[in-house]
Amino acid sequence: MANNNQSLQKAAKAKADEFYTQLPDIEAELKHYKEHFKGKKVLCNCDDPFESNFFKYFAMNFNHLGLAKLTATSYVDSPIAEGQLPLFEVQGLGVSQGEDKKPYKIEITEVRDEDSDGAVNLADVEYLLRNQRNTLSLLQGDGDFRSQECINLLKEADIVVTNPPFSLFREYVAQLVEYDKKFIIIGNKNSITYKDIFSLIKDGKLWLGYRNINQDMWFIVPEDYDFEKIVDGKRLKHIMGCWFTNLDTTKRHENLTLYRQYDPKAYPHYDNYDAINVNKVAEIPYDYEGVMGVPITFLDKYNPDQFEIVGLIAGNIKGLAGIPTKTGKDGPYMNGKLKYGRILIKGKGVTQ
Repeated sequence: MANNNQSLQKAAKAKADEFYTQLPDIEAELKHYKEHFKGKKVLCNCDDPFESNFFKYFAMNFNHLGLAKLTATSYVDSPIAEGQLPLFEVQGLGVSQGEDKKPYKIEITEVRDEDSDGAVNLADVEYLLRNQRNTLSLLQGDGDFRSQECINLLKEADIVVTNPPFSLFREYVAQLVEYDKKFIIIGNKNSITYKDIFSLIKDGKLWLGYRNINQDMWFIVPEDYDFEKIVDGKRLKHIMGCWFTNLDTTKRHENLTLYRQYDPKAYPHYDNYDAINVNKVAEIPYDYEGVMGVPITFLDKYNPDQFEIVGLIAGNIKGLAGIPTKTGKDGPYMNGKLKYGRILIKGKGVTQ
């Protein structure tokens, strides 16, 4: 199992999976979920505690959020370890550095303002670790989220929050669903069109978080990665990332105000689907009762009380549209020309 996991990890690294989330992005999203965290056990299982801004966020806000426990695990030796994102020194804590660095976990159940400066900071967390008030221990295996010891940690957790490897996103989500876990995670925008991920969205088992789907997201990358800019010494690369969750949000229940009245001339049908084309989310007609093809950005405004998702039509999707194709072609065609992928929806009653 260990050898298999190691080969999978090497394959994942070869696919350039090491994108580290910036703290302001984490703060901007997670501030909306405070009520979900009280009394809960949070697991960050793809986050080396000494590198991860997810761990930093939860350690700093442990008492503010009312957490019962925070667990974070490391599983690979990151190129930026002890470099761009060092959180605190580890001398004397039993974790070797450099080539001898071992996968480990940190479990925090209490954070106090030990230095009496009026604020809880990472120095307080370090103090607690040194005094065995919380625990840092080596993992028996390689720390892969699919290993049995990491699955055991997953079973104990209430909520999982992390940025999993993009190349393993489908497998990672499948594991969360299998163990019926609540989660807030980051994925590539393109993963929305994956058949298994979209099926979860359609079935109301996964939805987008608060961040706008088209909003820029910049990730910290290692020194040997291509990057687009440097800010405060950090190499940053733009990725179309977005947040996915199965925690209920107020955003998810906000009605989309509709202004347009249906006009057959303004909303032509597709060549190969019995559905009308809507070019912009703002142009969804309030009085059309049939199936409509809308841009994927609709998911930013999707309210399951207002709309039903029928399916998805895109060139890389087969058998997921929910309505039969007329021509055998999978993409949304109009006048013989392929349009961008569309989500098929129906309104639940006339809404204006």
